[in-house]
Amino acid sequence: MSRISAAATAAEWPKRRGLRFIVLCCLVYFVSYMTRINYGVAISEIADSLRISNQLAGMAVIGGFVAYGIGQPVFGLIGDRVKPRYMITAGLAATAACNFVISFIDDIYGMTVVWCFNGFFQAMLWPPLVRIMAQTLSGDSYRKASVSIVTAASAGTIAVYLLVPFCIWLSGWRLAFIIPALIGLVMALVWFVGIKGFAVQEENAEEKAMQEAPAQVRMGALVMASGLLPIMLAVVLQGALRDGITTWMPTYMSDVYSFGNSISILSTAILPVFTILSVSAASYVQRFARNELKSAAFIWGAGAAAAAGLTVVFASNAAVSLLLMAILTSCMHGVNLMLISQVPMHFAQFGRISTISGILNAFTYLGSAVSIYGIAAISDQYGWRLTIMIWSVIALMGMVICASCIGRWKRFTVGGM
Repeated sequence: MSRISAAATAAEWPKRRGLRFIVLCCLVYFVSYMTRINYGVAISEIADSLRISNQLAGMAVIGGFVAYGIGQPVFGLIGDRVKPRYMITAGLAATAACNFVISFIDDIYGMTVVWCFNGFFQAMLWPPLVRIMAQTLSGDSYRKASVSIVTAASAGTIAVYLLVPFCIWLSGWRLAFIIPALIGLVMALVWFVGIKGFAVQEENAEEKAMQEAPAQVRMGALVMASGLLPIMLAVVLQGALRDGITTWMPTYMSDVYSFGNSISILSTAILPVFTILSVSAASYVQRFARNELKSAAFIWGAGAAAAAGLTVVFASNAAVSLLLMAILTSCMHGVNLMLISQVPMHFAQFGRISTISGILNAFTYLGSAVSIYGIAAISDQYGWRLTIMIWSVIALMGMVICASCIGRWKRFTVGGM
């Protein structure tokens, strides 16, 4: 081998290693979505099969989101102390077990309890994943990887929206939990073995960070300096629209346009396709804005415009309604990329990245839990037009909140404490 080719091979090796690391992280998040949102996707079929109302069937989804939200700050704090290799492996194995158990339950109350545990175990995945990414990758690589992670989540969503109707057609909704359970167990093993080489790199990065980091800053001081409180409210609103719409869109298509359950679920697969495009667009906006809150405000505005259009055509054209709902949901994923994936990176220098990511994600699922129940109640009581008008108001509120935070966030990211 010539010296030139040897040097080229040596240069390519770190890139290959980094690519393998990002692929492993993306696979974890892909599988987490397959084992987390399958109940919400199958909710209409579950309600029909058990002969219960949509609101009663939705209690399991709400419970799962609440448990996930509670688990986020808990495992966020733990995630800054426990090695991600072990924590993520345990989370994947536990959520796989919950999916397997729920496939054998006929009682909605028992299903709700199990799905609450599933939500809690799911919270073991995101905070340590953010931590190991920040420790292993450079700042620019982290931003690119966060886009890949959101894309993996969208791919997982697409997989679920394709898998659930197929399972319903083949043998019923229970198969839609057994298959993700098996995939989750396989992924737990793949992660545990595949990430081993990066665990040493993580420990070295952690030791270096501890030597270079400033004195530990109190959480209260960080929250006030960064203006995190209004950002948390924007995160709640984002979660309300993102997961509320995703959960009840099949019901909307069934109620308004009389689609069957399988067709309604399958039509919803368009949502994550648009999400993949939106996160790339959001990343492009951020390159010019260089301020996560400014980018989020712009994306909120686009979502508000889509919601306003949906209010006009909500029952007159299925294709246009589907398109506008996909745009609105994808905008929320773009906001999520800014506020949940990229904002916590600025707290890495204070040794709080896992904690902050856990707290922000908790507020996302607080909004999710409230909206899933709220959308079902409002749409049943007042119809879908008023429900969609409320979505427009929420999007406008999100835009105003993020726009008001731009200045303080810039001062924090540039000047720190």
